Amino acid sequence: MSPLHRLWQALPRGLRREALFGGAALLAPRPARPEPDGAGPLHVAGYLGAATGLGEGARMMLRAMNEAGLGAAGIDLTAAQRQGPPLPEREIAGGNLLPGAVPEGPGTIVLHVNGPMLPWALLALGRRAVAGKRLIAYWAWELPELPADWRRGYGACHRIWAPSRFCAEVFARPMAGRPGFVAPLVVPHPPPRPDPSPLGRADFGLPDGAFVGLSIFDATSSLWRKNPMAAIEAHRLAFGDSPEHVLVLKTHGTARAGAAWEEVARAAAARPNVRVLDAALPRRDLWALTACCDALVSLHRAEGYGLTIAEAMALGRPVVATGWSGNVDFMTGPGCFAVPWRLVPARDPQATYALPGAMWAEADVEAAAAALRRVAGDPALRHLSPARLPVPDYRAALAG
Repeated sequence: MSPLHRLWQALPRGLRREALFGGAALLAPRPARPEPDGAGPLHVAGYLGAATGLGEGARMMLRAMNEAGLGAAGIDLTAAQRQGPPLPEREIAGGNLLPGAVPEGPGTIVLHVNGPMLPWALLALGRRAVAGKRLIAYWAWELPELPADWRRGYGACHRIWAPSRFCAEVFARPMAGRPGFVAPLVVPHPPPRPDPSPLGRADFGLPDGAFVGLSIFDATSSLWRKNPMAAIEAHRLAFGDSPEHVLVLKTHGTARAGAAWEEVARAAAARPNVRVLDAALPRRDLWALTACCDALVSLHRAEGYGLTIAEAMALGRPVVATGWSGNVDFMTGPGCFAVPWRLVPARDPQATYALPGAMWAEADVEAAAAALRRVAGDPALRHLSPARLPVPDYRAALAG
């Protein structure tokens, strides 16, 4: 490591972030004014090669737009914006453009890049690629308050789309009353179509006859937001130490999560019927794990959308989830248990959501435990038809 690199790494994370994003905002090309009509080629830009929620959202939109006959092309920003972890090679679709290969001229780019990093994405695309195009930002955020560095994103796009009403309201608030500001449009993710691999319970070391609950989270994406501690406590209240009732904590990235993960790991180790699966599974294997469990448990404190919840519903699995934020748009029908909550100050030792004055939801673990007991006691609730989730109308959204 060079002395300059060591000096950079020694700077506080917030200072490095501000230097990077602030510098990108100064150098990035500006969106064309007035707003172009967007006629011409359609592109979806995002982290198409990353095994992340943002990456999956971009891939889902790209597939759905092409299935709708819109002829969209992908632009992969994964390497340009240093995103990861990478998808397994066999899951990466061919044909995506790299930022430097985007054709010049009119058209539309929908960018699955959140506010702070949007100018950096435009910088990666380059002035010639951006010039004359309509730029639509597709954003997701989990709190009612936005960090200050999101403000840069508003000047780097013409329109904002959001996956949920919760997100759209958050993004509208800072610009309320500004002349010329177009309110964010709710464009939900397309319904997931999970295609599980053949793996079953035995492959994951799970007992055949037991009731198995599942909680899925990325350990580096704020354990306090995903709140697996509440899932452990709800499972304890519902079933004690019964070996016939197992909770699986499916996670990855624990080596980079530090003390926050150590607390969760200790709580899990103290319960004989709680198991930890720490691995970045291929998507089809993750869907197989979800399919062979009896319920998804998500006692999150906040969700911008809740893709894991939607995928479980698409697999016909009941969900026990906090009834607040993005997931309430689609979490309806049989097998959906919206857990009561109360708002509390957002506290995040991992710093992602440490915003002054911000609030998020604290799920009622006793109510969650009651819901788990109900699902465990009713076999019909564990074998549901796949849920019908809202379908986005991309043609109408692009015409807006």
